[in-house]
Amino acid sequence: MKRQLALAALAAAIALSGPAAAQTVGIATSNPGSIFHNIGTAVANAANRAGLNATIQPATSPNQYIPFVASGGIEFGVANLQEVNYALEGKEWFEGSVNPDLRIVGLVMPLVEAIFVRADSDIHTIADLKGKPMVDGYTAQNTILPQLDAIYATAGLTRADMQPVQVPSVVAGADAFIAGESVGFIFAHGAGKVREADAAVGGLRALPVEPTEENLALARQHWPVAFFVELEPGPNTPGVEKKATYFAYPQVVFTHAGVPEDLVYQMTKTLYENKDSMAATFPPFNSFNPQDMVGETAPSEYHPGAIRFYKEVGLWKE
Repeated sequence: MKRQLALAALAAAIALSGPAAAQTVGIATSNPGSIFHNIGTAVANAANRAGLNATIQPATSPNQYIPFVASGGIEFGVANLQEVNYALEGKEWFEGSVNPDLRIVGLVMPLVEAIFVRADSDIHTIADLKGKPMVDGYTAQNTILPQLDAIYATAGLTRADMQPVQVPSVVAGADAFIAGESVGFIFAHGAGKVREADAAVGGLRALPVEPTEENLALARQHWPVAFFVELEPGPNTPGVEKKATYFAYPQVVFTHAGVPEDLVYQMTKTLYENKDSMAATFPPFNSFNPQDMVGETAPSEYHPGAIRFYKEVGLWKE
């Protein structure tokens, strides 16, 4: 019922935008401050410069807008690959709601994630979180719980080892941390909300993972597409105190099978040709490599419009 109401709200928002909406390319994202809102904004700005007249449509989380894109309610969305795959097959929190018409446009830079704590705290490792109040629940953003499980598993912990602080979403989790209700919060590196929290508490520390094969296998028990990425300290990575390893997974721009092939072709071309433009809007796009837009996405498939473009530039291999 909640999902139906969310889809109805998204549909109403688009309908209320007026007659010109029929000429607009929509990109579904999560709320302002989130990584997917940042990515969607950068993609929309590049698409507008490419003549697509794009606009973003925020929702609370991908739980809500992935099915909306799948139903043909809006043309594009940005999300993580694992959640799109779950929605495609009707697994996990999408159980009972198979979305077979979801299609991939392209892979973008990976989402690199961490648990952030105050820089002046005595918490230096994930293991140090044991027994402390930590964000949990994520009733509006089911994707976060298995990600927390995956990160905790690398330190031999589970969510049951924490004192749960119930929040509905990652943005609300960051707010709970800022308010002092939780010792930490989970978020993607580079997101606007991380910068906000960094300024609010006088500095953050991003807790790294130990990059062993055993830890990767443990993480993948909870989040199958997980991998590990090294980050360096810098202006775009608040909380990274020294070169360290963090939990990561693929992000995608996705669409619906019924979106016209020429339109998806144009969007794919826009992504491929506009790295610098997107990075000017959202600096983490500096790590985006257009040559990596084609990769392993099974069980999700690429849209024919995207495949046509990739064949033209020599990226597609049958």
